[in-house]
Amino acid sequence: MPFPSDIEISQAAKMQDIRDIAKNAGIEDEYLECYGKYKAKIDGSFLNKTKLKDGKLILVSAITPTPAGEGKTTITVGLADALRKIGKRSALALREPSLGPVFGVKGGAAGGGYAQVLPMQDINLHFTGDFHAVGAANNLLCAMIDNHIFQGNSLRLDPRKITWRRCVDMNDRQLRSIVCGLGNVGGMPREDGFDITVASEVMALLCLSENITVLKEKLSRIIVGYTFDNEPVTAGQLKAQGAMAALLKDALKPNLVQTLEGTPALIHGGPFANIAHGCNSIIATKTALKLGDYAVTEAGFGADLGAEKFFDIKCRLAGLTPSAVVVVATIRALKHHGGVAKDSLTKENLNALEKGLPNLLQHLENIQTVFGLPCVVALNRFPTDTEAELALAEEKCKALGVNAVLTEVWAKGGEGGAALAEEVVRVCEQKSEFNFSYELSLPILEKLERIVKNIYHGEGVQLLPAAKKQLEQLTKLGFSELPICMAKTQYSFSDNPLLLGAPRGFEVTIRNLKVSAGAGFIIALAGDIMTMPGLPKVPAAENIDIDSEGRIGGLF
Repeated sequence: MPFPSDIEISQAAKMQDIRDIAKNAGIEDEYLECYGKYKAKIDGSFLNKTKLKDGKLILVSAITPTPAGEGKTTITVGLADALRKIGKRSALALREPSLGPVFGVKGGAAGGGYAQVLPMQDINLHFTGDFHAVGAANNLLCAMIDNHIFQGNSLRLDPRKITWRRCVDMNDRQLRSIVCGLGNVGGMPREDGFDITVASEVMALLCLSENITVLKEKLSRIIVGYTFDNEPVTAGQLKAQGAMAALLKDALKPNLVQTLEGTPALIHGGPFANIAHGCNSIIATKTALKLGDYAVTEAGFGADLGAEKFFDIKCRLAGLTPSAVVVVATIRALKHHGGVAKDSLTKENLNALEKGLPNLLQHLENIQTVFGLPCVVALNRFPTDTEAELALAEEKCKALGVNAVLTEVWAKGGEGGAALAEEVVRVCEQKSEFNFSYELSLPILEKLERIVKNIYHGEGVQLLPAAKKQLEQLTKLGFSELPICMAKTQYSFSDNPLLLGAPRGFEVTIRNLKVSAGAGFIIALAGDIMTMPGLPKVPAAENIDIDSEGRIGGLF
C-alpha cells in the first residue's frame, strides 16, 4: 500500500466537534472550555469529581533513535486508534511539540500519515498558548530578580551566582550566553543566557503539579541563585509565585483534541527528554486513564532517557503504575547502530542489522529486569525493509521472551496497528512487579551510578571539579534525597553521541549538578549537552509555508 500524500490526509481529516469527542469520552460540558470547534481545555475539577474508573496505563518508548526519529509519536497515536479498532476504549496522552524542533531538525511532532492528532497545524504552532504562558512566567521571575538587585538587593543576591535564566521557545544558539543590562538608562550589567522554554523548570514543575495549590508551592521553591554567603534565594523570597501562578492558571488545564480516527487525545506540557524529564503532565495522564480502558502515553527519545525518567520521576511522584511498555524500533535504526552508512540504509544488510540489535535488546532487558514490566516491540515498518531483515529482528526479540509486531499505522491508521494492539492487551494481563531503578534514600553519587551501571551499562560516573563542588553543596542544603534527571545525548547509551549500539567500558562525565527544587529533582548535565539547542544547516523552517488561503504546509 503506498504511503498517503498530504492531500489524501487532508481529505481524510474530517474532524468532529470537540464537544462530541468530549461527550463520547465521558466529559460533561461543564468541564469543557472550548478554543473554537476542535480544541478545548478540561477544567481541573474534572479529575476530582468524575466517577469514571482508571484504565490501564501503556507507555510507548523507543530504541536509541537516529537524528530523524523512529516514529514513536506516530506509533503512540496509531496504537490508541488500533485499540479502538479491536473494540477497546482508549485515550491518548502526549506532550505538546516545541517550536524548536518544529523549525529545527525533526519538524512537527503530532504523529504522521494516517496516525496523527488534529488539528495538526495548531498543535505544532502555538496551540492554546501554554508554552507562551510558561515562557512569560519564567521571564517574569527573571525581571523580578534583576529589579530586586537594582532596587537595593535586600536579599544580598550575588549577581555572579544567579542560576535562573531567561527562555524562549526556539532553537537559537546566539542566545546561549549574553550580557544583559547594558546602556545608560539603568540596569545592572551581568552575564546571562537563554534556555529553550521546554528546558525551563517552570515547564517541568507545571507538568508535575496536580492543582494550583501544588503549583504555587513548587514555584515558591525555585532557587534563582545564591547570596554572597552562598545561601540559596528562592522565588518565594522574591514573592513571585503568585503572579507566576496567575500566568499559568489556564496552562495548568490539559488540552483535548482528537486523532484522525476520533480517539480523544490529551496534549499537555512538553519538557525535553534529553534536558528535562520528557513526559506530558501528570494531570493529562491521569485524565486519560479516566477516559478509556487503556491510556496510551509516551516518553521522549530512547528508553534510557524518557522511560527511565517516566518511571523514576513521574510515576514515583504521581503514584502511577504502568501495565506494559511498547518499544518502537526500525530496521533503519538497527542498521545505524550496526555501523551502516546513511547511503546504505536502504539496502539489505543482515550483518549490520545483527550488530545493531544489542541496542534494542538492552532497552528490553532494562524494562523487564530493572523496572519489572512486560514489553512489546513495535517494528515500525518502512517500504525499504526486507522480509529477511524483519524476520531477523523478530527472532532476536523472541529469544528474550518479547514479541516484535510489524506495525504500519503511518500508512494504514489504526488498522495497521491491530496486531500490536492485540499483543499489548495480552501483555497487560501478565503479572508484573513495577520497580524503580534506585531508592531516593541513596546518596546523589550512588543514584547517578545506579543509572549509569544498570540502565546505560557503563562502568561508572566521573564528576568534574565543578560538579564535585556542587554535589557537596546540594548534599549540605538537604537535597540528597531528590530523584535524578539525567541530561545527556539521546543518540547513545553513553554521553558520547558517536558511541552507538550497546557500548561497554565507558564512564559518564558529569560536568554540572543543578537542583530544580521546585520541580523536585536534581539535573545532572553529562557530556556537552546544552539547554539551548541550535538550528541545523538546513532547518525544517525552510520547508514550512502558508498559501494565500491560509493553508500551512511542510509540517508533516
